[in-house]
Amino acid sequence: MPTMTVNGLRTNVQLLTAGGTETVVFLHGMGTDSLASFHLTLAPPIAAAGIDVISYDLRGHGRTERPATGYRLSDFVADLGGLLSELRIERPVHLVGNSFGGTLAYSFAAANPELVRSIVCIESEPATEGWAEKMGSILGYTVDFLRREESFAWIEANFGAHHRRLARMAAERMMATTMAEEVPLGPLLTAEQVAAIECPVLSILGSHGYQADDLEALTSVLPRGELHVFEGQGHSVLVERHRAVRELVLTWIARHAA
Repeated sequence: MPTMTVNGLRTNVQLLTAGGTETVVFLHGMGTDSLASFHLTLAPPIAAAGIDVISYDLRGHGRTERPATGYRLSDFVADLGGLLSELRIERPVHLVGNSFGGTLAYSFAAANPELVRSIVCIESEPATEGWAEKMGSILGYTVDFLRREESFAWIEANFGAHHRRLARMAAERMMATTMAEEVPLGPLLTAEQVAAIECPVLSILGSHGYQADDLEALTSVLPRGELHVFEGQGHSVLVERHRAVRELVLTWIARHAA
């Protein structure tokens, strides 16, 4: 895996070059997540279909450098733009984001519409005021939970030793940085800015996920929004339904290729 300097940060990047005419950038979630979640699920089969694939660890995650501060959405947006510039990607890309990665995709598309051909967001929503309130609550609860040593024993008892290790890493990440405080600050998108995202958007949701209260709220305001719901599924769509998600992504890119 090559290490590149992006916006002054050592950034871990995984490239699967297929020599195709389309490029996908995978954007992982926050906390315990890293580029591995896509590398172990979607990236290899997408590249095998002849599509160039870029995966990278977001700032503060995986093997990318972890600054103490600098975790507003604008920082993540600048990192993605800097990465595309460093890689000399001149054609618009397809952004596939899981959870927070999808939120990043919306913000990047709002700021750089000429660089985005389409978006696939998995259990994600744009950084609106409602999102900020929800994210602040989730991150606040998570930090409080991970401060308690008994929480790790509970995680291992219910989910296994691997998840305990992931939780440990997430706790170190949260306690050593201002991530939990800065991420909900945005900058946030207005309803008008969300409605102005004109690229095609596929929203993949679980019927029992974080948007279960109104599954159609997002796609109803996007000019070219489409929705796919996995019934009976919670927030872990990418992990638990990755084969079905892969087919959705491949079909989507074929529809919206240059």
